[in-house]
Amino acid sequence: MVKVLARSIREFKKPAILTPLLVSVEVIMECAIPFVIANLVNQMQAGCSMDVIAGYGAVLILMAVISLVFGAGAGYTCAAASTGFARNLRRDMFYKIQDYSFENIDKFSVSSLVTRMTTDIMNVQMAFMMVIRVAIRCPLMLIFSFIMGFVMGGRLAVIFLFTIPLLCIGLFLVIRAAMPIFRRVFRKYDALNDSVQENVQAMRVVKSYVREDYEKKKFGRAVKDVQQDFTKAERIMALNNPMMQFCVYAGMVFVLSYGSYTVITGRGLDLNVGQMSSMLTYSFQILMSLMMVSMVFFIITMSMESMERIVEVLSEESTLTSPENGLTEVKDGSVDFENVSFKYSKKAERMALADINLHIKSGEIIGILGGTGSSKSSLIQLIPRLYDVSEGCVKVGGEDVRKYDLTALRNQVAVVLQKNVLFSGTIKDNLRWGNPDATDEEMEEACRLAQADEFIQQFPNKYDTWIEQGGANVSGGQKQRLCIARALLKKPKVLILDDSTSAVDTRTDMMIRKGFREFIPETTKIIIAQRVASVQDADRIILMEGGRISAIGTHDELMKSNDVYRDIYTSQNRVGGDKDGE
Repeated sequence: MVKVLARSIREFKKPAILTPLLVSVEVIMECAIPFVIANLVNQMQAGCSMDVIAGYGAVLILMAVISLVFGAGAGYTCAAASTGFARNLRRDMFYKIQDYSFENIDKFSVSSLVTRMTTDIMNVQMAFMMVIRVAIRCPLMLIFSFIMGFVMGGRLAVIFLFTIPLLCIGLFLVIRAAMPIFRRVFRKYDALNDSVQENVQAMRVVKSYVREDYEKKKFGRAVKDVQQDFTKAERIMALNNPMMQFCVYAGMVFVLSYGSYTVITGRGLDLNVGQMSSMLTYSFQILMSLMMVSMVFFIITMSMESMERIVEVLSEESTLTSPENGLTEVKDGSVDFENVSFKYSKKAERMALADINLHIKSGEIIGILGGTGSSKSSLIQLIPRLYDVSEGCVKVGGEDVRKYDLTALRNQVAVVLQKNVLFSGTIKDNLRWGNPDATDEEMEEACRLAQADEFIQQFPNKYDTWIEQGGANVSGGQKQRLCIARALLKKPKVLILDDSTSAVDTRTDMMIRKGFREFIPETTKIIIAQRVASVQDADRIILMEGGRISAIGTHDELMKSNDVYRDIYTSQNRVGGDKDGE
């Protein structure tokens, strides 16, 4: 785990290494100061001159300045190393997620990935900062003070041999009790973020059904659940403080009482006043170092689960990878399914698709109909290799999709998914997702083909109109047409519309299909639809049921031979399938 995380330090290795070195000098100065003060006290007790006192004073000032300078330097390098490490870690995680397949994304929930890239990285950043500075400073302070305590106090330093093991045992028991609770809390954080994300995305539905109070109560329960677990964990960890305080003050009471007794009864022969004063300082340094160590362990304990969750993301390998020297040219838009079966997870008991054999010629218009759960979307997601088949193979341009470089394949297979997504930015910014180098003329042509240019021209800023996040300031039908135009700018050999005209009226739907047939005749068009009218003029219509192809034919052929298709057509025309989705 540490090895995986350490890869993200990279260019910040220098400040990460420099910090412990600077801290070491700071600690040496701090531990040497009480020794010099002890000698000064003894010299003053012996009746030294002011020159001697001034000399000791100059040495102490110099040591304090050195300690201050190196301490400030350690703070600077520590901040640079920890924030840089966190930046690299976020970038590495984000880049890794970009390479994930849909199967990998399904494994981690979106809310969990957000938590890992925010809260978890903050915890790990704090732990890293503690490790390279405080976790170095405290053990060094402990060791030097312990040695100097024995040098200066002899038998008096025996108290440390009792307090240190006691503190270590207590610390171990506290961490062992708290660790499982922290592990549980972070899983609940994921559920909490999931609730927030779901609520914000569905805010229109929440308000339209007047369910604000219900959502507030649900969120309140989730927050309370997290709060209760955190409270329990922090109560356990809080036991550190009284335990440490007890040891600190017990040690100081022992040093003061026994030390004073030794100074008085021994008349300064066994222990003098200088040694006594330095022992008080060293005992305080030792016990405060132990308190700081407990704080470091607290932070590391809390961040251990965060580290594991981050490493899970960084170690996850995409289930889809480009083959070495993969094909970069797609010959044409032909698509072939040969004995294809597919399931979303290896653990799934049933296939989402089974025994699919389908051959689509380049340039054909193919319509796909089927009820909810008939796996229409699952079928088309195999073409750009968003998922890999479980059995059989899918070919595009006569080659197995697994032989293509993924970028090359997906540039030639454009998919307008069922859930249309627009990003914050201008209309031009969104359109250039299809082609970053598209000219204004090319964008206008694509929008005319997608029947989007007409409503864009009505905006005051036309193609420079700002689109809010998620396309909140345009209608569903406008959003769909912009997404279609964006896909057309890729100039693909295969264009897939996954129920992507459901929010436009039938006239606009007809105009889009007419434009496809006239202006991109060589592009293979695969249209998933709920309305028969959207696929009625297709070269072939595929009827799906239960993850299988139940019928294939033209509209006229299916009207004659297939009862299900005839019932769908009749019911839609009787009810009035010509609905305006705007």
